[in-house]
Amino acid sequence: MPDNTPDFDPAITVRQAKLADGRDLLYFDDADTTLEAERAIDGRVLDPRPANAHMRQDPLTGEWISIAAARQNRVVLPPAHLDPLAPQTPENPSEIPSLYDVAVFENRSPSFGPALGEPGASGAFDDADALADLRRIGLERTKTSIGRCEVVCFSPEHEGSFGSLSRSRARTVIEAWAHRTAALSALPGVQEVFPFENRGREIGVTLPHPHGQIYSYPYVTPRTERLLAAIDDYGPTLMADILERERNGPRVLLTGEHWTAFVPFAARWPVEVHLLPHRHVPDFAATSLAERDELAELYLRLLRGIDRLYDSPTPYIAAWHQAPVHEHRDDARLMLQITSPRRAADKLKFLAGSEAAKGAWIGDVAPEAAAEALRAAIARSDAETPVTTDPEGPRA
Repeated sequence: MPDNTPDFDPAITVRQAKLADGRDLLYFDDADTTLEAERAIDGRVLDPRPANAHMRQDPLTGEWISIAAARQNRVVLPPAHLDPLAPQTPENPSEIPSLYDVAVFENRSPSFGPALGEPGASGAFDDADALADLRRIGLERTKTSIGRCEVVCFSPEHEGSFGSLSRSRARTVIEAWAHRTAALSALPGVQEVFPFENRGREIGVTLPHPHGQIYSYPYVTPRTERLLAAIDDYGPTLMADILERERNGPRVLLTGEHWTAFVPFAARWPVEVHLLPHRHVPDFAATSLAERDELAELYLRLLRGIDRLYDSPTPYIAAWHQAPVHEHRDDARLMLQITSPRRAADKLKFLAGSEAAKGAWIGDVAPEAAAEALRAAIARSDAETPVTTDPEGPRA
């Protein structure tokens, strides 16, 4: 487990509850909330949770694939009055019993979990041995898909995204990410914690409700393994050196006291933005209150600007890459990567032969041109819908 002690915001209250089948539910109340402290009990009668998924190893790559057949039963694009992420009503037996600001709960049909790692002979889960075993190649290897998958509801509204939130609400979601990163990193067998938001039907979103997810993996994911290999080859200052180079280059979009957003030098997607903290922090749990305060404003400006590229909302994946829980904590840095397949107002980039089959990417837009277009879009958005700062100013 990481040795950093998280610094949580005392103005954002966390209320713990349980759903009818025993799953965890947490309410995160805005600093300026108008909600009462009392929350309703989930009185539904639910079927038992589905059996835990299992993983199979691809011996050609060493990658693990979770076979989670229960996910076939997910709700797809329900009408507003049956939104499963809205507060419960007599007509809608949804997942959340009470009105809320931000709510986090265990996914009912998860890709990983609810089973967790089993202790070894010493009575504790041995992460080093587990990682070594997971990286070994064999034929027809299977393991239980231990871990945890959670849903993070950004708002009780039926439609929206992170970019449509108020600054106060955005700050609450960021606090929830920090809180859950700390808690999930402490679970036995969890090797990586990944908060993300999928936005838009073009991405495959099945619920228009403003929400994201947090996956807690029992292995280090392939993308992170590639990053760790790059750090091992280049040296531990890789991410710091990238940030220094980009902050002084032509692709910067936004910069503040604590964060900088830029289009990367070798962008794969027509819209691709990275955002890094200026100091080394491995994950959200290690960020300071001041860093989270500034992030609430910069992140809203960034997403709203991306939405102003065209006349309709931009589909995207917003992926918060964090250091693995048990290794490379001193050199793998928290990083946001936003990617969108939208290459024109009415065109999408599809992953065809070269990208999908070989992982050999061909960029459609020069990163410098993309940065110029995004800076102009952010300027338009700032002029139309400015994100105001809290009157008391930043905190230490």
